[in-house]
Amino acid sequence: MHSLPLFVRMAGRPVILLGEGEAADAKRRLLERAGANVVGEDRPAALAIVAIEDEGEARAAVARLQARGILVNAVDRPDLCDFTLPAIVDRDPLLIAVATGGASAGLAKAIRQRIEALLPAGIGRLAEALGQAKGALRARFPDAADRRAAIDGALAEGGALDPLTEHDVHAVARWLASAEESAETRLVTIRLASPDPDDLTLVAARLLGRADRVYHRANVPLAILDRARADAVRIVCDKPPADPGMGLSLDLSL
Repeated sequence: MHSLPLFVRMAGRPVILLGEGEAADAKRRLLERAGANVVGEDRPAALAIVAIEDEGEARAAVARLQARGILVNAVDRPDLCDFTLPAIVDRDPLLIAVATGGASAGLAKAIRQRIEALLPAGIGRLAEALGQAKGALRARFPDAADRRAAIDGALAEGGALDPLTEHDVHAVARWLASAEESAETRLVTIRLASPDPDDLTLVAARLLGRADRVYHRANVPLAILDRARADAVRIVCDKPPADPGMGLSLDLSL
């Protein structure tokens, strides 16, 4: 992973923007849309965007800013960037960022457009409803593992809250009223075809993305384990225990 994606709250935050022309104007619109306070080079700031066309001037500006400890994005110059700006799918409060580390803005844009075509127009309302229901979710599922498994099941393909299906404003409330009281305990055995993550079947990839814990042999490569949820417990063992734990567990072997 070449970069760690971060979402930074920009409301009222000063950001230096240097340059003129189409690229600078586009970055200004983006910053203002996020609520940033666009300022000049002489102002204190933690972030800066350099949209200067002249190569020498751009490099000099980046050097000055980085010398002050400011993180810099240099438009069309990925080798000078401390951070890059992704292609964004905005379904407020849902944000999806697509980045290539500066390798190809065109590729990032094309993928963003494909994702936008998949998402229902009202998916932002679903995100808001889930946020407003946090208290009710904790009351209904006091155990964190049960709560996570219930939400995962509802948001799965074909689930009550499948995010690729249009829902009305009462969908989350209806689901909570009828949701199961406890999560299913399940252990799924996956025999990997190869150590290459590109050889994962669609089913295996989806299960890795949903599992609460992953029991695996020592020879299962990190590239495959990294396809699991970041908060999934990873346990090296020759054989999973008789009681694997609540929720979804996987047994991975090569």
